[in-house]
Amino acid sequence: MLLEERIARGASALLIVVAAVACASPAFAAEPAAYVLDATTGRALYAQHGESRRYPASLTKMMTLYLLFGDLERKRVSLDTQFRVSKHAAAQAPVKLWLKPGDTISASDAIRALVTISANDVAATIAENLAGSEVAFARRMTRTARQLGMRHTQFRNASGLPAKGQVTTAHDMALLGAALQARFPAYYRYFKTTRFAYRGRVYRGHNHLLSRFKHVDGIKTGFTRASGFNIVTSFRRHGRKMIVVVMGGPTYRARDARAAGLIKRYAGRLRRDKGYFASLMTGVRRADAHPAKPKPQTVQVAAAGAFSVRVADVVSIRVGALPTRDAAEALIAATKPVVSRLLDGAEAQTKRVERDGKTYFRAAYAGFDDVDAANKACALLKRHDFSCYAAVRPAAATAAN
Repeated sequence: MLLEERIARGASALLIVVAAVACASPAFAAEPAAYVLDATTGRALYAQHGESRRYPASLTKMMTLYLLFGDLERKRVSLDTQFRVSKHAAAQAPVKLWLKPGDTISASDAIRALVTISANDVAATIAENLAGSEVAFARRMTRTARQLGMRHTQFRNASGLPAKGQVTTAHDMALLGAALQARFPAYYRYFKTTRFAYRGRVYRGHNHLLSRFKHVDGIKTGFTRASGFNIVTSFRRHGRKMIVVVMGGPTYRARDARAAGLIKRYAGRLRRDKGYFASLMTGVRRADAHPAKPKPQTVQVAAAGAFSVRVADVVSIRVGALPTRDAAEALIAATKPVVSRLLDGAEAQTKRVERDGKTYFRAAYAGFDDVDAANKACALLKRHDFSCYAAVRPAAATAAN
């Protein structure tokens, strides 16, 4: 190709990128996220924006229950313990049981209220009775999340009602679902609850997949306007376990259909190897042994080693370095249809990089199993006149960041 032709083609490509910047949607982060974890082997079977931050909504109550189950096991409380309702708890936004200040509710009923109708007043009541205040309980929730390897999760309350800084990822919610199963097999049965009777009224649960699939046994749904419709669900059959997470569904029907499709697609790919389950339990017990504030870096690296589904090096492809973030995101938008052919749900990334006194924004995709897969994606991109190269980063370095 003549130099003039190459320059002309490069100019045309730049115009395409600039046009894409003008048309790029500002709601990229609002795209649905999904994650499928083989909870027996630890393999990530599927990921779509699995590491992108999302609002957890009532999935938050999974951690609320994780802490309550722990206190029940340590006999700090019992299933018959009566939790007193405060003005703060009673004032929580619906959905709730409409408890009044001074009312009491047993721990057993509180669990059922959370797993069925996601009662926000009950979540706040649990938090205040276990930690003295909801703020203190939220700090305990976040600390426990770090110990479990949920590196991108922050909790601000016990219910999942909108709060600044309260975020998680589909990957982190899959870890929490697996940890609940592994750590509390006796209490985990509560997640099968489909109906809850309280004070003469019967409440029905929101997890419709429990009735659609014989081997689905929980776990939790959630919704706010900002989060969209979320679900973490568990599938167990013949000693094989799978956690499916869908976040940001436009409707509960779309969310359920997406989760059901992932269950059908990956149920036959589960394995029996229990190596991951053993390491999962090791990490959980380590967190139990150190309930006080840990040294963040040490605990995160140790927990990530026990829980991470990517135990090998992290392989990505880099498709460009541009002068602005908008331009980098536009290049992502232009290359995404091509990359998705080889990696469904490839994790798109834009990163600010400073080198030699200059600032630029790198456009890349993560989530490849190995360098060969990354090179195949690059070869396909190059056939469409996009530059590309594979990059490898050690998993240990990723866990420490």
